[in-house]
Amino acid sequence: MHRLTGRIFLKLIAAVLGVLITCLVAVDFMASRIAEDTYVDTLKTELTQKCRILALDEDMLKDPKRLSDLARAAGGRITIVGRDGQVLAETEQRPEKMENHAKRPEIVEALHGAVGSDKRLSASIGARYLYVAVPSGDGALRLAVPLKEVQTQVDIIRHHLLTATAIAFIPSILLTAFFARWVSRKLGHIIEYAAQLAQGNFQARLNETGSDELGVLGSKLNETGEKLEAMFEQLEREHSELEKLERVRKDFIINVSHELRTPLASIQGYTETLLDGAIDDPAHNVKFLKIISTNAERLGRLIADLLTLSRIELGITKFQFAGYYVEGLLRDCQESMIPIAAKKQIDLVIEPVPHDTDGKRLEVFCDSEAVHQVLSNLLDNAIKYTPIGGQIRLESRIVSHPEYKVSFVELAVHDTGAGIPNEDLTRLFERFYRVDKARSRELGGTGLGLAIVKHMAKAHGGEVGVTSEIGRGSRFWFTLPTRDIGLDEIQLVQPELTASANS
Repeated sequence: MHRLTGRIFLKLIAAVLGVLITCLVAVDFMASRIAEDTYVDTLKTELTQKCRILALDEDMLKDPKRLSDLARAAGGRITIVGRDGQVLAETEQRPEKMENHAKRPEIVEALHGAVGSDKRLSASIGARYLYVAVPSGDGALRLAVPLKEVQTQVDIIRHHLLTATAIAFIPSILLTAFFARWVSRKLGHIIEYAAQLAQGNFQARLNETGSDELGVLGSKLNETGEKLEAMFEQLEREHSELEKLERVRKDFIINVSHELRTPLASIQGYTETLLDGAIDDPAHNVKFLKIISTNAERLGRLIADLLTLSRIELGITKFQFAGYYVEGLLRDCQESMIPIAAKKQIDLVIEPVPHDTDGKRLEVFCDSEAVHQVLSNLLDNAIKYTPIGGQIRLESRIVSHPEYKVSFVELAVHDTGAGIPNEDLTRLFERFYRVDKARSRELGGTGLGLAIVKHMAKAHGGEVGVTSEIGRGSRFWFTLPTRDIGLDEIQLVQPELTASANS
C-alpha cells in the first residue's frame, strides 16, 4: 500500500514539476524576447536622438579628436558616410581601409532622408552591433553600439525575472506536494479496494468517501461492492438450492421408482401365477385377485398423491379462497371419516371451537377442498395408528403468525395412538418418509400424505407441526389465516415447497 501510494505521489509530483518547468522555460523565452525587443527599441530611440544632435555639429570632420570625444560621450561608435557611400570618418577604424557603405540598410534609409537602423555582425570589428543612421549634410551620420551590452542588460532582466518566478513557484510546489499526497493516498486506497474486489473480497468497503470526484468514485465502488456481494450471495444460494434440488430430485426418483416397483412387481407376479394356471384353482384365484386389486389401488393412490404434489409445486393448482366457518370445516371432515373410524370403534370428536375477538363464529380464509384434503390425510393417519377403542379429537385455537399481522387459526388432529419417537419428528413431513415402513405399506400408506399436508398449508400461508409422546399419542396441526393475506389463487410456491421438502 505504501509503495503504491509513493509511486503515485512521485508520478504526480513529476508531472506537476514538468508542467512548472515547461512554464518556466516558456516564460524565460518570451520574457527574453520581450525584454530584448523593448531594450533595443529604447536604445534605438536614444541613439536616434543622439545622432540628430551629433548631425548638427559640422566641425566633427575637421577635428578627429573632437569626433572621438563625442563618440565616447554618446557611448558608441560614430561613422560619417558621404553621398556616394564612401566612409569619410570613423572613430574605431581608418576610413580609407573601410569598404563602401552605400548598400548598408541603415545608410540607404538615411541617404533617402529617413532614420535607418539594423542589427548585424560588423565586418570590420567582428562583433554584433546595433546601427542607427540619420541624414547629415550631404551624407549620413551613423551611431553604433555593441549588442553585447544589450545582451548583458537582457540577462540581468532574465535573472531577476527567473528568480521572481522561481520564488513564486515555491508555494505552488508546496501546494502541489500536499495535493499529490492527498490524491495519491485516496487513489492508493481505491486501487487497493479494486484489487480486493478483483480477488473476490466483496465484503470489503472503502472507509473514506466524500463529495469530490475521488469520493464519488469511492462511493460508486462501494455500491459496486455491495451489488457484487449481493449477487455473489444470491449465486451461492442458488447454487446451494440447485444442489439441494438435485439431491431432492435424485431421492425423489429413487423413492418413486422403489414405491412403484413394489406394487407393480406384486401385480405382475400374481398375474403371471394366474396365467400359469392358478386362475383355475378355486382355493387361490380369488385371493390372488384380491392381492392384485389391493396393489392396484395402492398404485392408484400413489400416482394420485404424486400428481397432487406436482401440481402444487408447479403452481398449477388453482385454489378458490373464501371465508369458511371453522366448525363447518371440521364437521364436514368428521362426517366423511366417521364410517372409517367406526370400523375400529374409534371415537371421533370435535372439541368446542372458540369465538373470534369480536365474539362471532370463528372463520378462516382458505380453499375448503384443500383443507378437507389436509384434515382427511391427518385423520386417515390417526385412524390407522390409533388402536381399537381409542379416541381422536379435532381441536382448534387462535394463534399469531411471525410474519403476518393477521390472526391465524390452528387446526389439530390429536390421537391416542402409540406415539412417534423424537428422532423421527423432524422428518415426518418429507416425501416417502415412514417411521415404520413395513407397517405403513401394510396399512396402504403412500408416504406422501404428510408432504401434501405441509405443501397445502404453505400454499395458504400457514405452517405445520407435530408433537408426540410415546404411549400417549400424537398431535398434528396446521394453521390457516382468518382473513385474506394477499395470496394469489394460483400459488407459485415451487421454490419454497421444494426446498422445504428436503428440510
